[in-house]
Amino acid sequence: MLIVLSGLPGSGKSTIAVGLARRLGAPLLAVDRIESALLRAGVPMSFETGVAAYEVAGALAAVQVGLGLDVVVDAVNSLEIARDTWRRTDAPRCVIEVACSDADEHRRRLAARVRDLDGFPEPTWAYVEQRRREWEPWTEERLVLDSVDDVDANVDRALDWIATCRTGPGPRA
Repeated sequence: MLIVLSGLPGSGKSTIAVGLARRLGAPLLAVDRIESALLRAGVPMSFETGVAAYEVAGALAAVQVGLGLDVVVDAVNSLEIARDTWRRTDAPRCVIEVACSDADEHRRRLAARVRDLDGFPEPTWAYVEQRRREWEPWTEERLVLDSVDDVDANVDRALDWIATCRTGPGPRA
């Protein structure tokens, strides 16, 4: 199963993605980390670098799912073109969107965030607001989690949703 997490930068999706990967014993593919590795290798930052990071994650996910593993993908996934990466993977898919309903908390988290991503700058609030304006609604059925809720409770909700994705008529590839 391909488990796709989506949400604005600083929304809390990576925290939930890590919790899911740990609980499922699944590989975690974080698009920002892949893009950071491309930048570290000397590939200049551009729209194409971001696309390349999604494509690398998609290729790795396809191999892992082909081996029978669940895979957790951590990416903003704000545009349909990015989401098409996961649609091309021949596997059942389960989408989880993470939002932060408290703008002050979201802004605080973003400002306090420090990740070890060489060459990959932390986004500003203005950048997050721009991404919010560009956001394209998902066409797939999905679970929406609010990251102001307890992390463990959100991971539990996500695990319940993944079980529904596995068995129900809902969001399948």
